[in-house]
Amino acid sequence: QVQLVESGGGLVQPGGSLRLSCAASGSIFSINSMGWYRQAPGKERELVATITRGGSTNYADSVKGRFTISRDNAKNTSFLQMNSLKPEDTAVYYCHADIRKLYYTGNYPYWGQGTQVTVSS
Repeated sequence: QVQLVESGGGLVQPGGSLRLSCAASGSIFSINSMGWYRQAPGKERELVATITRGGSTNYADSVKGRFTISRDNAKNTSFLQMNSLKPEDTAVYYCHADIRKLYYTGNYPYWGQGTQVTVSS
């Protein structure tokens, strides 16, 4: 079994910061890309940021310059540092990872259960 567990969500005032963490555990041979997505009420899930195993990153235009994604390959963990938060950043944030469970299998997508981020005064 493979699990992704997010932590670090909560309530923050506009302009504040939060740091999300995503820890992958279980039967894991390797992790390719990792990423963060979010879903606001009444909206579709959208990409926030992704990072490859080698450290190449990609961000949604709406978060560029404010959010930073990083990862610790040794600990199978990714992070999302969110600064200058805005009310429109309010959403459930989901961790994603493409995981290879065995050396001879392909990469398969896994999702965390989601963590709520609320930006409000």
